[in-house]
Amino acid sequence: MKSVKNGRDGRTRIIEGALRRFSQDGVSATTLASLREESGVSVGSFYHHFASKEHVFGVLYAEILTAYQAAFLAELVRHEEARDGIEAVVALHMRWAGEHPERARLLISERPPRKQEPGGAEVAEERRAFFRKVSDWWRPHMKNGLLQPVHATMCYVLWLGPAQEMCRLWFAGAHTPTEEEIKGLGEAAWQSLRQRPE
Repeated sequence: MKSVKNGRDGRTRIIEGALRRFSQDGVSATTLASLREESGVSVGSFYHHFASKEHVFGVLYAEILTAYQAAFLAELVRHEEARDGIEAVVALHMRWAGEHPERARLLISERPPRKQEPGGAEVAEERRAFFRKVSDWWRPHMKNGLLQPVHATMCYVLWLGPAQEMCRLWFAGAHTPTEEEIKGLGEAAWQSLRQRPE
């Protein structure tokens, strides 16, 4: 059912309003009343689409993660060389955060929904599929002695940990990264993940 007021359906308005409230106030500080007020929907309309605030967050988080991972993989597979791929993904991460600050803030600052929570099963499945595809790109470079054989979690931390911290400073208004600094983050990721001759 479309809203006569603005042509968007209630679900879309709730998701868009939740993105604004969650990214500004955090999920825990956002109330159901403020979500309804932000999206301009009635109680009945809200419960027609979502069972709770946590349900909205789970759906929103899964949607954002899917979009981010699609952008990550699209950038990664464009690069055949190990170093090019590692550095390009760091640049993509920073660019994506700059283009989608509310979405990036949610991914960086909020705990993902757990498997038993709304959206949690979808997020877990998305992550599994994502890491399989990253591994498909990684494995030949590892066998060729270019990239380290690291566990997915450690790989993520070494690859994007410093970039995530830079984003936190950026979103807090403490520092805006320069192109040179972003390039430096990519080089640091490469140095952390490449295999070194013994």
